[in-house]
Amino acid sequence: MTDGYVGARMEPIAREAGVSTATLYGYFPGKAELFTAVIDDAAEDFSRQMSHVRMTSGPAREQLTVFVTAYADFMSDPFVRAVFRLVVAERPRFQTVAMRFFERGRSDFGGVLIKALRTLGDTGEVRVDRPSWAAGHLMGMIEHPVFFVPLVTGDDVRVRRTNAQVAEDAVETFLARYGV
Repeated sequence: MTDGYVGARMEPIAREAGVSTATLYGYFPGKAELFTAVIDDAAEDFSRQMSHVRMTSGPAREQLTVFVTAYADFMSDPFVRAVFRLVVAERPRFQTVAMRFFERGRSDFGGVLIKALRTLGDTGEVRVDRPSWAAGHLMGMIEHPVFFVPLVTGDDVRVRRTNAQVAEDAVETFLARYGV
């Protein structure tokens, strides 16, 4: 994460891991295979982190607030941003890895929200013609302040609101548009 793909070297990585370079090469024939394993492992870890965040029962406002607050906490994590930076930077070299990473996130995060919005639509709590678009709107209101701004600025510019306030504002705006 620190040196990026180009700057990373197998010998220091082995040393940091407390294994010999030969042992590291025994697991990963080269840096490309190690990179792929690191990104796949990060995607799996991100899935585990968000797996407990399933939609709760209760009114739409409560369900959405719980989900997007957890999403905001996740997306504001500096390690999460570091992994995303690395995937974006190395996408031309590792298109398959990048697409697998993207698809995993889309199903693990967006898929959960889309399903919940369909359910909330079926119960009449929201009016959503296109759940995937509505999910994108809601997630975008979280991602912009807690993820993209610090991603671009290197954490030099931070939102003054807490993640909970960002989530509350996003849900309020979302329900103003999609609420019944």
